[in-house]
Amino acid sequence: MSRPLLIAGGRLIDPANGVDAPRDLLLRDGRIAGVEAPGGFASVEVVETIDATGCAVAPGLVDIHVHLREPGQTYKETIATGTAAAAAGGFTSVVAMPNTLPVNDSVATLAWMLAPARGAKVRVFAMPAATVGSLGKELTDFAALAQAGALGFTDDGKPVLDAGLLRQALLWAGRLGLPISQHAEDPRLSHGAIMNAGPVAFRLGLRGYPAEAEVSIVRRDIALVREIAATEGVRTRLHVQHVSAAGTVEAVRAAKAEGLHVTCEAAPHHFTLTDDAVGGGQFGAIAFNTDAKMNPPLRREADRLAVIAGLLDGTIDCIATDHAPHARHEKEVEFERAPNGITGLETALGLGLRVLHREHGASLSQVMKLMSAGPAEVVSLGRAGSLGAGNWGDVVVFDAGAEWRFEATGSKSKSKNTPFDGESMLGRVKATVVAGKIVYREG
Repeated sequence: MSRPLLIAGGRLIDPANGVDAPRDLLLRDGRIAGVEAPGGFASVEVVETIDATGCAVAPGLVDIHVHLREPGQTYKETIATGTAAAAAGGFTSVVAMPNTLPVNDSVATLAWMLAPARGAKVRVFAMPAATVGSLGKELTDFAALAQAGALGFTDDGKPVLDAGLLRQALLWAGRLGLPISQHAEDPRLSHGAIMNAGPVAFRLGLRGYPAEAEVSIVRRDIALVREIAATEGVRTRLHVQHVSAAGTVEAVRAAKAEGLHVTCEAAPHHFTLTDDAVGGGQFGAIAFNTDAKMNPPLRREADRLAVIAGLLDGTIDCIATDHAPHARHEKEVEFERAPNGITGLETALGLGLRVLHREHGASLSQVMKLMSAGPAEVVSLGRAGSLGAGNWGDVVVFDAGAEWRFEATGSKSKSKNTPFDGESMLGRVKATVVAGKIVYREG
């Protein structure tokens, strides 16, 4: 039992409960104890007060797509360092992908990752592999993994390409009430490609990855969801990872209009950058930026705007960072040899507010829904994403109007591979609270 923590004087933004107003928030024993008008808890004895004057107070951010690299690649990141970065970015819950060494495809590995001994600063959940070893040949034990705490199943980084196997995966996971989270890529169309197909790739002399490689898999997967509903009577849950192409947004929008349970996420880099970030220099020397190499790749401006439109109209359910740390020596190589991925936990809020809120007119409540209630709903974290009484005492306090520059050297992550080093951000995290305890405080 712990004495209460009071967060006072702030603007409470809780999309799940339709609140956007000055409110004080009381946390007790790791839970939300109550919400009152300013001064409403004046008679309550508290152990500490966070003065949130001039700041927004919102449910802790939820990221359903991160790579924490442990076990097996601790030179890139550990669960402790990755979650420290998460806390600094305002995240209170993260969902780890299974491409670890060994692959997280068993109850034993899942239990190891979730154990308190890993030193996590925020809540850690996981989506184990959908297939053994993420090899796309044999499904893992969904029932046992679900019993051990899995929030869904994915071969992230690799699609489940065999349609029959994916149908079985969707059916089994659907009966458990869990999603299949699919990396949308047909490697038969993207094989050997290292950036988006288009004029920039042509100019740089790099093999292009066509948007159709993403879109075609999404359409196929949606067709499987439709067919299972019609023939099996099971409402399956398909989640499309890191949407990057206009055609994908259109396909998901149509599936939702049909009433199919299809959700999707977008990464901040896909609504902020285009493939121009890969290299510059129309004449003379060309500088290749390996920190702009990712999968799916940065695409053209029309795709970026389509992703933004999907975020604003609700087609895209949430923002997810795809936080993918790599060591310096891995990125400082020729572009074609560099691994895909960038860090993202400490820049997601700043980019979301800068691009969606300031540049495209989204309300703070809309951005918070995309980063808290939305992702929590996708993976059924009912106690997260809301500041209703009895829910988890997970809160972020941030100055929504603060402008600042992200400096990668100051990152809490073990790796610094980001194209946003030195970039302007909007909205600075002042404090992050998990289970009623302050896990990050600016300064």
